[in-house]
Amino acid sequence: MIEHSELLVDWSRAQFALTALYHWIFVPLTLGLTFIVAIMETLYVKTGDEKWKRTTKYWMGLLAINFAIGLATGIIMEFEFGTNWSNYSWIVGDIFGAPLAIEGLMAFFMESTFFAIMFFGWEKVSKKKHLLSTWLVAIGSNLSALWILVANGWMQHPVGMHFNPDTARNEMTNFWAILFNPNAYSKFLHTITSGYVLATLFVISVSSWYLIKGRNIQFAKRSIMVAASFGLIVSLFNLTTGDDSARQVAMHQPMKLAAMEGLYDGKSAAPIVAFGILNPKKDYLNDEEEFFYKIEIPEGLSLLGFHSFNAYVPGIKQLVLGDKEHNITSTATKLAIGKRAVNALTAYKEAKKSGDEAGAVTALKTFEANSKYLGYGYLDKVEDVIPNVPMTFYAFHVMVSFGFWFIFLFIVMLYLAMTNELEQKRWFLKLALWSLPLGYAAQEAGWIVAEVGRQPWAIQDMLPVGMSTSQISSGSVMFTFWMFAILFTALLIAEVKIMTKQIKIGPKEV
Repeated sequence: MIEHSELLVDWSRAQFALTALYHWIFVPLTLGLTFIVAIMETLYVKTGDEKWKRTTKYWMGLLAINFAIGLATGIIMEFEFGTNWSNYSWIVGDIFGAPLAIEGLMAFFMESTFFAIMFFGWEKVSKKKHLLSTWLVAIGSNLSALWILVANGWMQHPVGMHFNPDTARNEMTNFWAILFNPNAYSKFLHTITSGYVLATLFVISVSSWYLIKGRNIQFAKRSIMVAASFGLIVSLFNLTTGDDSARQVAMHQPMKLAAMEGLYDGKSAAPIVAFGILNPKKDYLNDEEEFFYKIEIPEGLSLLGFHSFNAYVPGIKQLVLGDKEHNITSTATKLAIGKRAVNALTAYKEAKKSGDEAGAVTALKTFEANSKYLGYGYLDKVEDVIPNVPMTFYAFHVMVSFGFWFIFLFIVMLYLAMTNELEQKRWFLKLALWSLPLGYAAQEAGWIVAEVGRQPWAIQDMLPVGMSTSQISSGSVMFTFWMFAILFTALLIAEVKIMTKQIKIGPKEV
């Protein structure tokens, strides 16, 4: 493998982060709005009430705008695996490519095919067939998310594969282990339900605007009733999937968990930080306080990570320096073992090339004995395993705090809708209106936790990001970064303008 410059790695990471964060502006709305639209159309088919048909068609129109513009960023992101991350694609393409291929062949084609019937087939197919197509679009869009998140879950916790020293590639040995990877399905469930929450916020926010303006009153009330009911159910489920995700992180990515909580020194019965301001001078070696100020929930982190009030949670210090009492291998030891594996792999390939069979056998045995920490052999220093703690910590707490606010919001909105008091609570309608940006902030914060918290790994403990990039000039990546930044911003502005125009026009009042 070839060492890549730090500048190239940084710009490649920045470009992929830019694409992913922009892409995730569009995706969660599609994931959730498809189901809300399907529920509304089900009410229309069941009751025969034309009001529900018009309500469905209005939200379907906004869904179509979001769906069309969101495609561009997703396609570009997949191309980047080949353009900017070709070394990654070579090493793990046998595994990572499979779920992405299935996503394209099965889920995306189903979603796209039935989307045309859903959007254009109102007068061309029967009510029940149209309703079926709407539900299939919802299922298809979420199946697309399944396969993508199976791939991402494998990156967080690699299973079902074997490293082939002859090709220097990881090869799939058990597809079902990858598909049913606990990290994959917990990530899938948590991600799609967060998308449902955002879609609920979108419907409630737009409907609240109509009520504040005194327009389309009955339409807005109907929409809020459906959305708030749906949102409350999925937000509570999102809370349970978040708990499962945290447990997966605790078991397989302890450094990420420590960064999420700003935990430098491990402890039993560890508290969780409900609110805190980190001390930027703190690192794993000094005696500075971790926080300037914090509010803790006693024993909360042990309970969150291990479902035990007294469980030991390792901190950054223990994960770097090691802890014999808790059977934690030091990062320095892992680096030393990893470098032996790297050297043995190089010796094996050279011996094979020169026809030295005895030397190849010896080198292969040495490699296999040390291959567990192969990825660490490409790191330079022990501090490399520590992610950006402030970014991970604050993103995690933003996500969680907003999540609890959304649950409260949905409860109150549902109560006000059921008691017919929505129009009288203009101050709360304004809070609901401005909660939509918080939903997007929570979405992006969640991905920052997932991806920044995993650094320096492209594949957890196996492949560092620094060894994953393509052999291209950093200048090329910098140029395309700014090109994509302009393109994605233009797409976002276009979506916002088209959306706001359609919202101002509004649905036909019934």
